[in-house]
Amino acid sequence: MSVVSALILSRRPASAFVVVGLFWGCFAAYVPVIKAQMGVNDAQFGTLLLGSAFGLVSSMFLAPRVDRLLGERGMQVAAVLLAFVWLFPAQITTPVVFFAVFVGVGLCSGLLDVIMNARVSELEGRTGRSLMNGNHAMFSVAYAIGALVVGAAREGGLDPLWVFGAMGIVTLLIATQLRIHVDTVEPADGIRGRFPLIPILICGGIVLVAFMSEATVEAWAALHVERTLGGGAAEGALGPAMLGVTMAIGRFSGQVVSEKLREVSVILWASLISASGAIVAALAPTPMVAYVGFGILGLGVSVIGPMGLALVGKLVAAHHRTEAISKAAVMGFSGFFLAPVLMGYASQAFGLRVAFACVALLLVTAVPLSLLAARLRATIKAG
Repeated sequence: MSVVSALILSRRPASAFVVVGLFWGCFAAYVPVIKAQMGVNDAQFGTLLLGSAFGLVSSMFLAPRVDRLLGERGMQVAAVLLAFVWLFPAQITTPVVFFAVFVGVGLCSGLLDVIMNARVSELEGRTGRSLMNGNHAMFSVAYAIGALVVGAAREGGLDPLWVFGAMGIVTLLIATQLRIHVDTVEPADGIRGRFPLIPILICGGIVLVAFMSEATVEAWAALHVERTLGGGAAEGALGPAMLGVTMAIGRFSGQVVSEKLREVSVILWASLISASGAIVAALAPTPMVAYVGFGILGLGVSVIGPMGLALVGKLVAAHHRTEAISKAAVMGFSGFFLAPVLMGYASQAFGLRVAFACVALLLVTAVPLSLLAARLRATIKAG
């Protein structure tokens, strides 16, 4: 029952995670359509996706100011903006315009990502409960639902505008429930202390590895199944959907595990498990084997990002927690935009099989980062 109680306790930010998951799940399954209507190759499409990275960088600077300005309505406003901006990418056939619009997508998505993770971190500090995995699981559930909906919509020939419009209406309904109290924590005795840069860099690196790996599968799984393995539209959509389902299972399980085991141990083993899944997907001879690989990858990578965000919240002072979480989250979320770009160039040069093998190498880098985090935590406790 710890999962249920955690979701009830954090139901408002969890709803924001649902909003983000729905839209990115829809986009992932529409990638083959969007790419084809612009007539670009893998490397060019990956470059166009880089537009969202520029938006994300902007959100890193804007989110703290917007959060302070809007306070308890921050998630509401960010969710509505995200729903509006997602109406445009799937309707655009000009690459330059698509790039510009995707800057807006990155900005709005990054803004909501930072604010909702900060709210979860505040709830963790206030209640003493581990809540990150449960909330990120809701993103995965919504992502899988979005991908499956699009799979059915594509088979039926439904225009993307109708799907994204429907998701926008759902978002407006959810937004009515996103108003939440915001904590303001002052430093003890008026002393701020040194800004915790090293914990942010280490934990942000862990989150970056996780989200880069996740984003790669989200953006390119459908193409891998359809182009490399000869699957149809519905089979292609099932690739990212499989990732979303297994990530949801992994994160719900991680919600229980996080209350029993140390974050560092979970991150270490999860990175090795997810790397093995990436290898299976890269070598898969059929879509079914690829689904198995995506599933293993999803189970492992699902807990790495949330654990990294939870870990940075425990390595910094309470009055630094929200800002530290925000900066680590922005580092991590940049992976959602950088990974598809790098994947595009790797695919263009060597093919999607080699590109997915590179994901396995990326995941292994979380091992030394987790060991650095363990040493830092031991040093803090000793001090």
